[in-house]
Amino acid sequence: MKLYALVSATTVVVFAFVLRSWWTPSSSSSSSSFFSSSPVADLVVRNAVIFTSDDSLPFANSMAVRNGRILRVGNHSFVQEVAGHGTEELNLEGKVVVPGFIDSHVHLIFGGLQMVRVELRGVNQKDEFVRKVKEAVRNAKEGSWILGGGWNNDLWGGESPAASWIDDITPSNPVWLSRMDGHMGLANSVALKLAGISSLLEDPEGGTIIRTAGGEPTGLLVDSAMKLLVPWIPEVSVNERREALHRASNLALTRGVTTVVDFGRYFTGVSAELSWEDFSDVYQWADTSRKMMIRVCLFFPMETWSRLLDLIEKMGHAMSQWIYLGGVKAFADGSLGSNSALFYEPYVEEPQNYGLLVTEIDSLFNMTASSDQSGLQVAIHAIGDKANDLILDMYESVISTNGMRDRRFRIEHAQHLAPGSDARFGQQGIVASVQPKHLLDDADSAIKKLGMERAQKESYLFRSLLAGNAQLAFGSDWPVADINPLGAIRTAMKRIPPGWNDAWIPSECLTLNDALKAHTISAAHACFLDDDLGSLSPGKLADFVILSTDSWDEFAAQGSASVEATYVAGLRAYP
Repeated sequence: MKLYALVSATTVVVFAFVLRSWWTPSSSSSSSSFFSSSPVADLVVRNAVIFTSDDSLPFANSMAVRNGRILRVGNHSFVQEVAGHGTEELNLEGKVVVPGFIDSHVHLIFGGLQMVRVELRGVNQKDEFVRKVKEAVRNAKEGSWILGGGWNNDLWGGESPAASWIDDITPSNPVWLSRMDGHMGLANSVALKLAGISSLLEDPEGGTIIRTAGGEPTGLLVDSAMKLLVPWIPEVSVNERREALHRASNLALTRGVTTVVDFGRYFTGVSAELSWEDFSDVYQWADTSRKMMIRVCLFFPMETWSRLLDLIEKMGHAMSQWIYLGGVKAFADGSLGSNSALFYEPYVEEPQNYGLLVTEIDSLFNMTASSDQSGLQVAIHAIGDKANDLILDMYESVISTNGMRDRRFRIEHAQHLAPGSDARFGQQGIVASVQPKHLLDDADSAIKKLGMERAQKESYLFRSLLAGNAQLAFGSDWPVADINPLGAIRTAMKRIPPGWNDAWIPSECLTLNDALKAHTISAAHACFLDDDLGSLSPGKLADFVILSTDSWDEFAAQGSASVEATYVAGLRAYP
């Protein structure tokens, strides 16, 4: 496709500021200066292939920025009209530009903490697992906790790790290593003893203590069972968490991510207070200290919905251009990898196991109805087909009870859907917040755990969801999977798992345009930020990414590119 063929012959500039707009970056960027009769751009980007994510003008070759917002988008002569003294000009020589990526599901501070802990992501042998723990013990003080995670037992054949793997090398240090999905973790015997977890202890509701044939705990704790041990882990210091935010934000920028929807350090079995501590100790501090680097939309544990409502009533949704108070989150089930996602049919290798309902459904309904009635956005984790149907049914009931409004209910993950359930998302106006990179980890294990027919029929139905007019929002679930939108986009287009030659369920592959929108404008709409973010449209915040490729056709065919530069509010943030 030729560069200039991409550009509309005429461009109409529309400035649209609405009630929920984010605070403008500086006092000089008031509406009067932005709308002045002869505005002069701070930055002009030209000679580019600009994918706007705005259907009114899908492509352009030039863009002007003033006071952190987009002033004009269109052809070169139109945009050049606002260049003047002091305008910086950026000639991209045909490079592709896209809106700043929005990652619709991360655990930002937790991910930043994990970056300096025992990293087990990608480990595919038991010996390597043990070696990494041994190395951490060598560098640790006696008695201190060894923390980390990211392991995936499917990579070494499926055998679950056990405390016996690491007890000999950790005689004086308690250990807790979470599985990649956050729904299971491994404790060594020192940690089990410290927490009082023994053969005499019963499984908590919504969780499982994995045991040997003789009834002894193996060290694996699933979902709500993790709450038996996690409180014994010393709290992370304020400075460590602030450093984690900085570390995570830097990583995000290298991947072209300018906004994240952060679900906090909230997992099944973990205290709801951690999200609130991070809000006050880290996010508010970073905002007032001018240390925020990316924008965050924060979701809090649903059990604390009234607390969030009070905060929004006092401060509004937009605390600044960096922090947006989004909504509340809860869990319906566990995960596929931990055999705790809730299905209609049992797991193939565990005929008595249908998965776990980790939150009692009446309690979940009451919290959802109250949150929604108060005007809060609701997001619920559901992975198994039965869990998704339970939440779709519950959302339908809440809508019937509370009446129609623009609520944008979300289902986080929506991985496995029973026949017909994909169409319900569009019918009910439910956001499907999905993570394409998960399918790379799940393809082999889904077939093994669910059987070929079930796995093929109901897994990662991206195209079916779009065909049913569902709102599709892409994310990573970082640190469960790597924060890498370009990788996710390519995965959604190709769906080829490691070691495979062909696509897994090729009928569900997306086009580049659809995949890009799921990481930009659709992701913004999914968290009520589409008035200011998600597309390169006049009046919106100037968050954009310059890619390595100068061929749109090759990009559309292969989905391959890398991030060359990331701009936030018109300023280069990376490199």
